[in-house]
Amino acid sequence: MPQVIGIDLGTTNSALAFTSGGESSARIFPVPQLVGPGEVRDESLLPSFGYLPGPGEFPDGSLALPWDEAPSLVVGHFAQRRGLENAGRLISSAKSWLSSTAADRTAAILPWQAPEGVPKISPIDASAAYLTHLRKAWNSAHPEAPLEQQDVLVTVPASFDEFARELTLNAAKQAGFGEVTLLEEPQAAFYAWLDANPNWREIVTAGDLILVVDIGGGTTDFSLIVVENREGDLALERIAVGEHILLGGDNIDLALAHVISARLAEKGTRIDQFQLTALWSNCRAGKENLLEENSTAAKFPVTILGRGSKLIGGSIKAELLRSDIEQVLEGFFPVVAPTDMPHRRRGGVVELGLPYAADAAVTRHLARFLSTAKSGEFARPTHVLFNGGVLRAPFVRERLLSVLGEWLGTPVQTLSGEDLMHAVARGSAYYGAARRGKGVRIRGGVARSYYVGVESSMPAVPGLAAPIKALTVAQFGMEEGTSAGVPGRPFGLVVGEPAEFRFFSSATRKTDAPGDVIEDLGGDLEEMPAMQVDLEHETGGVVPVTFETVITELGQLQLWCVAANGRRWKLEFNVRERLTAAQ
Repeated sequence: MPQVIGIDLGTTNSALAFTSGGESSARIFPVPQLVGPGEVRDESLLPSFGYLPGPGEFPDGSLALPWDEAPSLVVGHFAQRRGLENAGRLISSAKSWLSSTAADRTAAILPWQAPEGVPKISPIDASAAYLTHLRKAWNSAHPEAPLEQQDVLVTVPASFDEFARELTLNAAKQAGFGEVTLLEEPQAAFYAWLDANPNWREIVTAGDLILVVDIGGGTTDFSLIVVENREGDLALERIAVGEHILLGGDNIDLALAHVISARLAEKGTRIDQFQLTALWSNCRAGKENLLEENSTAAKFPVTILGRGSKLIGGSIKAELLRSDIEQVLEGFFPVVAPTDMPHRRRGGVVELGLPYAADAAVTRHLARFLSTAKSGEFARPTHVLFNGGVLRAPFVRERLLSVLGEWLGTPVQTLSGEDLMHAVARGSAYYGAARRGKGVRIRGGVARSYYVGVESSMPAVPGLAAPIKALTVAQFGMEEGTSAGVPGRPFGLVVGEPAEFRFFSSATRKTDAPGDVIEDLGGDLEEMPAMQVDLEHETGGVVPVTFETVITELGQLQLWCVAANGRRWKLEFNVRERLTAAQ
């Protein structure tokens, strides 16, 4: 029987865990990687960074790995470390770019804003490079059980839309993986807690509501899981997933870089944008060092290359203080009221780049999530499970517990017992074993409701486009591996000529059932990019069809359009953010 392998493809760090021999408890696979020129070492995490070496930058053979004598891209610990010295060749946050609708994620855009002459790769290529490293590292250690022949799960943020999920699958395919199952990170973290606490039924009871707070390097994810009594036994069901929030450790690192930049300016040293990027990378390393478990250091040295006539060949030295981190975290986790909602971006023109959250206050985003997670009432979690590197800081955990206690008027209990840095990888491997009957499964399904745009039938009016309605084709929570017909009257499908299809999704509208028509396309619906498709047909025109929705085992949505004569067209998303059609 194939082993189960769980991979956390993280923004800042990636990890691989596995189960074998019918067991459910997962073990971490130490990943061999470069930690310096000519030095390969096993580490429990693979930093999700790539470094593009310049010509002659390293002696021949000094970047060799057991499976690759001359890699063109260095990934892992040494890539991250070298990037502190030369940020212009460092690839970071590839996972965040996968979720960015403002960029062509298949285009060579990384390193973002790299100096002239530095080669670039796409976010998919970067993600595939990290997955390729994990695959080859595993195969080198387990030649008798190659990874591509195992049962593999890769995690993604719960708030990833279908495009980003498809891109992740594409990266895995490009990396030489076989069939891959995607699992949402907050669920994986909770599965790790179940793995670490086989007596979980003695810790939580029916009616308890568990809030999963996952704050990683690039994203913040919230999920709610309810404990239910089903025929005398306790069961778990995920009932809410937050919106995609591009807010995490990267934002904190940038804020720390600005603190040090201001300190340098007070002393007469001003840095430019390129140096700020380098300082940003240094602050990431410094923050991780100072937040390391059992660390007692009060400061961390940072060094960036000097620029300008007075600093040619020199460098700028500064210090990141533990007190700097505490000061910055206060801004990201302020004490707010449960009615305080995140601020919206107001600028009409913005610089192209990652679509970071306009409001940096995680607590306000949490207030909004709890306000919308349950229809008509403020959700009242009884327990909280923390996950992600940012939550290694005691201040963050204590602040979130304090704020939740104030909002609810009663303390919220913490579920503990799992490693914040490895939980997602462990939990995904546990879930793979649970699918084989070796553990407990959480009922879940798709994290959003999905809709197709329907153009209203009305007389043409000059200067007025026909109104668009939204037809619900998949309801929040629809289980993977299931299909459902969309009830109601037939609709007209344009075939035999190019036509535009509009799709929408919502993380907050959980009660819209397939067949429901939404007249008001307000703020609850998020529109996906419009897509042009030419559905094959001999004569063209408009064909009456009904719809059938399929959620694959991989969590991907397929919308089948079925004519009265049985002819069928399938609409699905691919990595180029267009719809493909098949008869």
